[in-house]
Amino acid sequence: MSLIRITAGGFTFVAETQADAPNTVAAFEALLPYRQRLIHVRWSGEGCWIPLGDWKLGVTFENHTSHPSVGDILFYPGGYSETEIIMAYGSCCFSSQMGQLAGNHFLSIVQGKENLRALGEKVLWEGAQDIVFEKA
Repeated sequence: MSLIRITAGGFTFVAETQADAPNTVAAFEALLPYRQRLIHVRWSGEGCWIPLGDWKLGVTFENHTSHPSVGDILFYPGGYSETEIIMAYGSCCFSSQMGQLAGNHFLSIVQGKENLRALGEKVLWEGAQDIVFEKA
């Protein structure tokens, strides 16, 4: 497992890669540093997401779930809905306008978790925030 530093909305987090999603981890780590915009989810509850449209990371489903815990980060490789990354900051059931989805649990926040709700609420009330993923 390796560590990834995540900076968003004035907060810094450290996430640990998940051994049960080796293909997703390897493909994502090849992108680092990775910069995007984080917006609030529409159907999934207390979470923020990065919509990626038709973009493909080149992975399929592994270690996938619809119910991320606080601090879990999932990658959805596309199919029924657009490709995306979702990060849970509270109660979350991963869904889209097409219904429930499952994403690859590839990162878990292990430091800074106490600031996840503040980030989620900032994204909700203030709008999209820049997010950067980089090797810790």
